[in-house]
Amino acid sequence: MPRPSVRPQLVEAAMECFHERGFNGTGIQDIARTAGIPKGSVYNHFENKEALAGEVLDRYATSRRLGMLTDEELAPVPRLRAHFEYLAADLEHFSYERGCMFGNFGAELSNQTDLMRGKVDAGLVAWTDAVTRVLEEAREAGDLASVLTPGRLGQFLVDGWEGAVLRAKVTRSRAPLDNFFDVFDALVV
Repeated sequence: MPRPSVRPQLVEAAMECFHERGFNGTGIQDIARTAGIPKGSVYNHFENKEALAGEVLDRYATSRRLGMLTDEELAPVPRLRAHFEYLAADLEHFSYERGCMFGNFGAELSNQTDLMRGKVDAGLVAWTDAVTRVLEEAREAGDLASVLTPGRLGQFLVDGWEGAVLRAKVTRSRAPLDNFFDVFDALVV
């Protein structure tokens, strides 16, 4: 009987380590220890730490629950706000220490590796596109009074959120997120 794959376990352990120490502060040994497997086993599943980090970013993108943005049980504006509130609750759960992996990796790795820069950019673009679609839906329903186009507003909200998350991580408080929601309400509602 073949042994079960430890790949999902490695990705989860790497996500924890990268969130706590960043990419450069995390070694393969740290990931293997967190996963409870021998260090050599990591290389049975991933060519290198960068390949593992790429899969971690894919998993992280999934954990952001972009599907919430397509759930038509809520009107577009409340749905969009609920999405950002979900992200805020996740940050609060970790006492604002972790930040957003897109932002963390973008700041740490954008000058080091094209693969990671591309992965971060793709994640942010997909998120911006999803936010923009909700804003387009709100405009069509007559619920968006912003003078900005949905595309510009979607980009601004994602960029503004990333900045607010960075400040929340630095201050270890929700205050920057509350400021984001105040601007959200002024621009979107």
